[in-house]
This record gives sequence, structure tokens and C-alpha cells, in this order.
Amino acid sequence: MNTWKQVPAPTQPGQVGGHEGLGHIVKLGEGSEKLGVKIGDRVGVKWVASACLACLPCTESLEGYCFNQKVSGYYTPGTFQEYVIGPANYVTPVPQSLPGEVAAPMLCAGLTTYSALSKCGASPGQWVVISGAGGGLGTTAVSLAARGMGYRVIGIDMPGKKQGVLDSGAEHFIDVTQFDDATIGKEVKRLTGLGAKAVIVCTSSNKAYGQALSMLRFGGSLVCVGMPEGEQVPILNAYPSTMIMAGHNIVVSAVGNRREAIDVMEMAARGVVKFPVRTVGMSDLQSVFEEMGQGKIMGRVVIDFSAA
Repeated sequence: MNTWKQVPAPTQPGQVGGHEGLGHIVKLGEGSEKLGVKIGDRVGVKWVASACLACLPCTESLEGYCFNQKVSGYYTPGTFQEYVIGPANYVTPVPQSLPGEVAAPMLCAGLTTYSALSKCGASPGQWVVISGAGGGLGTTAVSLAARGMGYRVIGIDMPGKKQGVLDSGAEHFIDVTQFDDATIGKEVKRLTGLGAKAVIVCTSSNKAYGQALSMLRFGGSLVCVGMPEGEQVPILNAYPSTMIMAGHNIVVSAVGNRREAIDVMEMAARGVVKFPVRTVGMSDLQSVFEEMGQGKIMGRVVIDFSAA
């Protein structure tokens, strides 16, 4: 839809979408076998479909900022196709035991939120708020935070997404429609005592970012993950003096690296990750996008190319 104004260029006409896909290797380019992959391996293509692994960000394990990256479905053809080309040194191994409808979301939603949670500064047993907890990123974040990393989780979203958020592992759910900017932070502090150690904003709402700082305890961190659409605006209430006195931090996280992708796949294979997921055929793709535009999607939707 080209609604992210901050991207360097519009999506090119005729681009193949899709940014998290998995399948089996059916053909190898010359020399690929030296990189540890073979015909029949089950592998996945991530949001960052290719990174050079040689520039300064890559050498610091910050492949999401690679100067030469190719973004699946944007800079390079994505995964909504029967056959996909991927670099042998950058595809992610996918455990054979892991169901495809769980594995595919790990390649972007899982990797992105796991990396963000790893940067949030919280320790097991501390409170973490997931804003936009009912979406594709949010439910995955809730599950990883609560079941995989030992955080106590509060999910915030629209009322219709309450059960899915609680089922994903949240201890409390806050209906965003029942509070305004002045009271939602007070509700978080009522539930937690002092406030959250971290707020992970998974939604694309500028309003959510403005509310997040009021939810933090001393030394807490706002972690920016969801990218708002339209014209860019600053984070409301991010006053330097207030943040200094409270010891607040603003952290950003853009996807993750190869090691984190392997780690999150292994967590999912152990049964740690549980979130709402729906599998559809390619013929349903248009209606799925329409539901996304209306904010009706709960959790993740996965396309099965073997379905009718």
C-alpha cells in the first residue's frame, strides 16, 4: 500500500509480496553445498532476505541495518510464489518437527519480537507491557515474553482480542478503548505496583507510543518496533528532563540477526511459542489483506501453497 512514508522508494510495480516463507531446497547454485545446505533441507526466507555479512552493521550482528540488504517483497521478490531464490548463507534452518504454520511467523514476527524483547532490559519475573498485543507481532511477543523468557506480561489492544492475548500467555489484558492518555498509564501502575520495566510497542499507532512512557517504572525502557504509517511525528511526552529524572530509555529494534533466527526457531520447536494462527490458501489472500486493513486479524495468517 506504500503507506510507510519513511521508506526510501515505493514498492516497484509487479513486485511479489511476502516476507516470511519456508519450504524445502530443490536446487543448489554452484558452491552452495560448501555453506552447509543440501537438497531437501527445510529452510526459511526472512524479512531481510539477504545481507552482505561484510559491512560494519553486519560485523556487529546488526544485519537489519545492513548497507546492502535486500528486503523480501520490497527490494527483491518475496515468498508469495511457488519457488523462491535465497542465498545459501542466509536462509534459516527450520526444524522438521515444527509445524509450518508456527515456523513461518518465526521468520519475521518471531525474530523481530524476540530481538526486541532481548534488548528491553527486563529480567525474568519483571513486568513487560506489549502494546498491540493482539496482532501478528503482538501475540508472538506475548508468547515469547511470557512462556519463553519468564516475563510477567500485560497485553494492550482492542476488546475483541482479549482472549487471544490471554491464551498467548498474558497475565492481564487492558482494553485500550476503556482508557484515555491520562489514565492508561495509571492502570498499568495499578496492576504492577510501580510500572513496567519495558513497554514493547508492536502496533503502528503514534498514539500508543505517546502513551507508553507513562506506563514505565524507574529505569524502564520504551522499545520501538511497530512503524507508524503516514507522515512521521515525534513521540508525544518524550521530554528529556522527565526521562532523565525517571531513568527512562528509548530503545529501537529492527528485526534480528541469523543467530536470533535460529534461537527463536529452536524455542518454537520446544513448544514454547503458542499464539493464534489461521491457515488459508493463496486464493484467500485478497480477503486477508482486507481484514488486515480493517484491524480484524487476530494473531497470524499463514498461506499454505498446497491448499486449494
